[in-house]
Amino acid sequence: MDLVSNPISNSPSITFESPIITNTRAMISPPPSSAISTTPTTPPTTPSRYENQKRRDWNTFCQYLRNHRPPLSLPMCSGAHVLEFLRYLDQFGKTKIHIHNCPFFGLPNPPAPCPCPLRQAWGSLDALIGRLRAAYDEHGGKPEGNPFGARVVRLYLREVRDFQAKARGVSYEKKRKRPNNNNPKSSMSTAMITSSASTTTS
Repeated sequence: MDLVSNPISNSPSITFESPIITNTRAMISPPPSSAISTTPTTPPTTPSRYENQKRRDWNTFCQYLRNHRPPLSLPMCSGAHVLEFLRYLDQFGKTKIHIHNCPFFGLPNPPAPCPCPLRQAWGSLDALIGRLRAAYDEHGGKPEGNPFGARVVRLYLREVRDFQAKARGVSYEKKRKRPNNNNPKSSMSTAMITSSASTTTS
């Protein structure tokens, strides 16, 4: 004989309603064609070559400040520190700069190799300073305190340009554009001036 009676037999009948599961795909109706946006998605713009180079130059300069002894912060950087950075980069240069005692000093195409040092070309340094000067402003620096625009930096670049021009026998002067004689406007104006001059003379 069981000591515990079955409670389920004495309790009222309990009915369990199973949840109704319907096909959700059938319930979700597709949006009308008018609601679908037909605007073409524009692909994300990739940075230009200039922007990529500017970012790499800025990271290199910030790494140089961190490795400086003692370490330098950006607000403490001055034009003198920029000159130290440019001289530091000279060891990675690939341009042969002849010294005064070299027999090939002033020759644009030396006939033989020489032990003169390799330096950064003036054009590379000038472009580098331009990118770093723009990056400094973009990172919150004040334009009046931009160390890359300091007077000592401009004078240094001018000295490098003049010396490298003499040592390599090249000219960095910008060529002036000659007037185009084939321009119809210039030829017309010349004809008008000639005709007015002949009328005045007669």
